[in-house]
Amino acid sequence: MMQTEAGVLILAATPIGDVEDASPALRRAILQADVIAAEDTRRFRDLCRRLGLEPTASVVSYFEGNEAGRVEGLLASMQDGATVVVVTDAGMPVVSDPGFRIVQAAAEAGIRVTAVPGPSAVLTALAVSGLPSDRFTFEGFVSRKPGERRRALADVAEERRTMVFFEAPHRLGAFLADAADALGADRPAVVCRELTKTYEEVLRGTLSELATWAQGEVRGEITIVVAGAVPRAGSLPEAVDDVVAQVEAGERFKAAVSAAAERHGVAKQALYDAALVARKERA
Repeated sequence: MMQTEAGVLILAATPIGDVEDASPALRRAILQADVIAAEDTRRFRDLCRRLGLEPTASVVSYFEGNEAGRVEGLLASMQDGATVVVVTDAGMPVVSDPGFRIVQAAAEAGIRVTAVPGPSAVLTALAVSGLPSDRFTFEGFVSRKPGERRRALADVAEERRTMVFFEAPHRLGAFLADAADALGADRPAVVCRELTKTYEEVLRGTLSELATWAQGEVRGEITIVVAGAVPRAGSLPEAVDDVVAQVEAGERFKAAVSAAAERHGVAKQALYDAALVARKERA
């Protein structure tokens, strides 16, 4: 849909700990907003107090429990020309925080959506972890239910990219113990606690070591970074059978080779040559 000349939706990142991380752009957005949708209005007003700001905007609550119900009113405000700013308790809205529904609705209505970039626990933890950051995946919060948590971790056991998780401090020990079982006790990981705050702590070790540490009392905001899986030494004959099966199912030969080489951890050229021979023998 074409964008209209209506208002604008601004997703504004707020400090994850140190209030001095607030950008000039965040200050401007707060002061220029017509409506501010805040995850916790009390925490937002405290942030403004610490920043020395006195916003004139209408401030409304916008959290998980009422997010869906707020969309219609916020959208109507923007269609009337208002600037609506979404802020959450810390970091970037939408990333494991409210914001997705209003972004989706604004985009569908042709209203401009932009962001004030800023602090992010995901990127900060990844940067300080010392683990590979060229490719990573954000897993957010896994289920608090033990069985579902174990299944979720088992699903990413073969993930080769570095993984970033959020977890509540009182569940950290159980999360790390289950991660050690699902991903391997010796898998390197980093627990980042209270990032950018006075008592920031970054602990590096294996999942087993960190699980033992976390059996004590842990407090604060937690972000966990876990190394990706190391490719296993694959079986070339199994990979060849995989290629043949894919081709018989309609996949193009080169695409089948690429996919099977990735899955089985074998050299692509060696697999290509072996699969060509197998195809001729089975023709």
